[in-house]
Amino acid sequence: MNYSGSDDDYLHLGSDQESKEVSKNTTKLGFASKNEAPPNNDYNWWFRVTMYAFLDVAGQTVATILGRLYYQKGGNSKWMGSFVQSAGYPVLFIPLIVLKLYSPKPTSFTPATNKNSPSVFTLGLIYLSLGLLMAGIQILYSYGMVSLPVSTYALVCGTQLVFTAVFSFFINSQKLTPFVINTVVLLTIAVALLAINTDAPVSATISKDVYIIGFFCTLAASAGTALFLSLTQLSFQKVIKRETLDAVLEMTIYASLFATFACLVGIFASGEWKGLKKEMSEYGDGPVSYVMTLVGIAVFWQVFSVGVFGLIFEASPLFCNVINTVGLPVVPIIGVIFFHDKFNGVKLVSLLLSCWGFVSYIYQHYIDHRRNKNR
Repeated sequence: MNYSGSDDDYLHLGSDQESKEVSKNTTKLGFASKNEAPPNNDYNWWFRVTMYAFLDVAGQTVATILGRLYYQKGGNSKWMGSFVQSAGYPVLFIPLIVLKLYSPKPTSFTPATNKNSPSVFTLGLIYLSLGLLMAGIQILYSYGMVSLPVSTYALVCGTQLVFTAVFSFFINSQKLTPFVINTVVLLTIAVALLAINTDAPVSATISKDVYIIGFFCTLAASAGTALFLSLTQLSFQKVIKRETLDAVLEMTIYASLFATFACLVGIFASGEWKGLKKEMSEYGDGPVSYVMTLVGIAVFWQVFSVGVFGLIFEASPLFCNVINTVGLPVVPIIGVIFFHDKFNGVKLVSLLLSCWGFVSYIYQHYIDHRRNKNR
């Protein structure tokens, strides 16, 4: 699907006007304004999207469960919990180096990608801004994870789809159709039900006030994640102006670098570093399990990142955010099985409403896809 930028590569699109029309239609579909929408019979494309979607859902689910396990077994450093969410970024240098070595020609979806490349200062400012936003999101998620049952935490994270619709409308000019509005309403009701369900805090040591603070921290983190993806898409479209796999990997690596550094500063500034040695020695399953749990969190968040940015590369951030929501029903069920979370009637109704909202959102994409086929 990559094009080198020569004129011959664009002959199959016909005239410039036809090329613009294809780009316009794919943008409506949500495929990040690429020059060619993936055909229905392109099984390789569907295989790649399915693989990235699996990495997305599996990485997010396992990383969330391991993060909860870290706090349940005796970990209490919120900054460490935030640090490991981005600290595994060096593993992404491997595919980036492979791409650089085996892709001698510039890969781009537009003929003049390299002529108007942004300056190093501009790119650095984008990476820094997104990295600091990422760090803020991570610490908010850590506060939420330590203060909420994993099932409640996962359901509140489902509001990311609501915020995506809002930010996509204002930032990415995404239309709010009746099905999208239906999703917003359903997820708002689902979260409202969880907000008033404060009778079962995480443990006897967690007060109702801490529960509420964790709830709103998770809600703010979900909003921040939606904003992060919308700003990433905007950066690609308005500044970087190239949607290639190496550009996506560079965005991930350098944004994660700044996020990791910010979390490292937080560890020392908060004084939490002083208690890490004691935390490791007193960890429920021993020091080795402590280290392996943190390593596992870091690795699976990177698995999640590969899935996320793979979907951005093959489709769009908006489509990627929808796939993120697929994991919504999985985490609460695992939380009940492994962490013995209470799954009362309120949570069941909230889960059903969230799934209903997700199906409504997916159906809107199906309608867009059918409309695009008939053009």
